[in-house]
Amino acid sequence: MLITRMPSPHFPVRGGTDLPAFVNVDAIDPTASCESGVPQPGANGFITECGESHGGQMEVGTFAEKYLEETAAVIAQLDRNMIEKVVGVLAETRAAGGRMFILGVGGSAANASHAVNDFRKIVGIEAYAPTDNVAELTARTNDEGWAGVFDAWLRTSHLNTRDLILVFSIGGGNLEKNVSPNLVAALQLAKSVGCRIIGVVGRDGGYTARVADACVIVPTVNPEHVTPHSEALQAVVWHLLVSHPALKQCETKWESVK
Repeated sequence: MLITRMPSPHFPVRGGTDLPAFVNVDAIDPTASCESGVPQPGANGFITECGESHGGQMEVGTFAEKYLEETAAVIAQLDRNMIEKVVGVLAETRAAGGRMFILGVGGSAANASHAVNDFRKIVGIEAYAPTDNVAELTARTNDEGWAGVFDAWLRTSHLNTRDLILVFSIGGGNLEKNVSPNLVAALQLAKSVGCRIIGVVGRDGGYTARVADACVIVPTVNPEHVTPHSEALQAVVWHLLVSHPALKQCETKWESVK
C-alpha cells in the first residue's frame, strides 16, 4: 500500500514501523506496492512512502486531525468560571463609563484590532488598541524605544481607575527573559493608577496572570503549538465575551437577517 504525503522531518513515528503517525494524505492506493521500501517521487513534488495495513485498516491520521483534537482539548480545559469573572469586570467597566485598551503584539495585535471593533459595536464599550495607530507606534518605537510604547500611549490617554486593560499575549510578558517588556511596563502603569486588568494569555500567563484582576489562561496541550492555539483561542474567548447576554447590546448582522 502506498501513501502519498508532503515530506516533513517533524512527523512522529508510530511504533516500530516507518509509517508516520500523522501525515498529510494526498492519495492512498490500496492496490499499489512498494518493492524497494525506498520513498519514491510522487505527483506534485510529494513523496510516496510504504506503510503497513492492519486488518484492512491503514493506521493513518492526518495532521489536521491531530491539530483539531488538540484545539478541542484546549477548549475543553478553559476555565469557565474565570471567563465569567472576566465578563463581570467588563460589565462593571461599561457601567462606570470606563474605557478599554486592548494590548497585543504580533498576531495578538491583529486580534486586538478586531476585538476593538466587536467590543465597541456589539458591547458598547469605548475601546482602543494602541497598535492601530501605526504613526504613533512607530514614532515612539523609533524615538523612545519599543519597551515603552504602550506605557507612553496610555499616559497620553490619561489612563485612570475607571479604565480597563485587556491583554492578548502568548506568554503574558516576562522582564527576566526580555519578552514583551512593553506589556509589563503598561501593566505596571495600570497598577499604579488603579486601572483594572484582564487577559487571555497562553503558557503560564506570565506577568499578566500575576497582576490581572481576571485572566483566562489558554491551556498548553502541545508545547509545539502554544502560539497558534493561544492566538486562535484569543478569538474564541473574545467572541464568547461579546456574545455573552450580560454584555451583548447589538445584534450581529447575519443573526439579525431573517
